[in-house]
Amino acid sequence: MRILLVEDHRSLSEMIKEHLERSEFDVDAVSTAEDAIHYWRSTRYDGVVLDLGLPDGDGMGVLATLARGESEHAVPVVILTARDDLDSRLRGLNGGADDYLTKPFDMLELEARLRVIMRRPGLRKANVVSFGDLTYDVSSWEAKAGERSIDLAKKEFALLEELMRAAPGIVVKDRLEDRVYAFEPVTANAIEAIVYRVRRKLAAAGSTVRVETVRGIGYRMVLGADDAVVR
Repeated sequence: MRILLVEDHRSLSEMIKEHLERSEFDVDAVSTAEDAIHYWRSTRYDGVVLDLGLPDGDGMGVLATLARGESEHAVPVVILTARDDLDSRLRGLNGGADDYLTKPFDMLELEARLRVIMRRPGLRKANVVSFGDLTYDVSSWEAKAGERSIDLAKKEFALLEELMRAAPGIVVKDRLEDRVYAFEPVTANAIEAIVYRVRRKLAAAGSTVRVETVRGIGYRMVLGADDAVVR
């Protein structure tokens, strides 16, 4: 599970990151509101740990941006802060946070709270995702372009789902490798080969959706144009 950690206290951020990674989380750590929003828009996360006191603004602004995400992209947020008064807690929870942990705290408690809120039924991913004329029913493994079915292999389905859930945002290549291959070894150009096959099948089905390459970063889905490389 991938976590976005937003914490400007360097040593605390390193301790949280180290603990969560030992517990088999994949953690991206940032220290500013600007970086938090940038990472959020370019990568799909399973959870967010958010400090409210950031050097370039209040973490409540970041929380508001996260709370505006589409329902299928809803992600649980745990606030970390030294603000322990009731008004601050209520403001955070009413602003879209799922839990609130005051400093100092125990790393095991943070991990436990993350796991609990990430299991809540209301935060499960939607079974049917769509973008443009594409739909994909995750439960039945059925992808369509309009009314035309698209025959995909297992890894092609995984790549399609990841790109569709993030669309029109960019999914970084490392993220795709994590999702498509999980704990399997990944060979050089493996993702490129799967992207190539998915592109051919989308085109054969007459889809208006294309997979676009963002050079040096990853891929994204776009509407109504031939594939292009964005530099």
